[in-house]
Amino acid sequence: MNKIKPEIWVDADACPVKDVILQEAEQKQITVIFVSSYNHYLSLSHPLARVIFVDASYQSVDMYIINGVKAGDLIITDDYGLACLALGKGCLALGTRGKGYTGDNISFLLMNRHISRQTAKAGKRLKGPRPLTTNEVECFRQNLRKLLCNEEGI
Repeated sequence: MNKIKPEIWVDADACPVKDVILQEAEQKQITVIFVSSYNHYLSLSHPLARVIFVDASYQSVDMYIINGVKAGDLIITDDYGLACLALGKGCLALGTRGKGYTGDNISFLLMNRHISRQTAKAGKRLKGPRPLTTNEVECFRQNLRKLLCNEEGI
């Protein structure tokens, strides 16, 4: 029986670790699919990379990814909703700061997102994400390596 090799799917619109993903994927010869809206033009030239552009409407990138993944694939995203859907399809999910999404933490993360949105609707200004630190990039790299070496998944 032929085992289908897992792929890495990247929510690429605001992904700050594209180079790290490609470096680590190259070690395992795993295809990386970068999905981005036309508003976030992405120019990558790498033999393992595919770049897919979708329209700029709300959630287009997320819907393309979730419709294309298969169980065992790895999703790189900072979107908790996409991560939750990916987990439900049997995928692995990792945030760009190195945080792994699991069945144990995704409900908590989604609830915090909901509370933040309610706070914003009430008129309170919320800060956006801060820039990645060198330590966070290294944490991402280490956790990506661990997921890529996992015998059961990727």
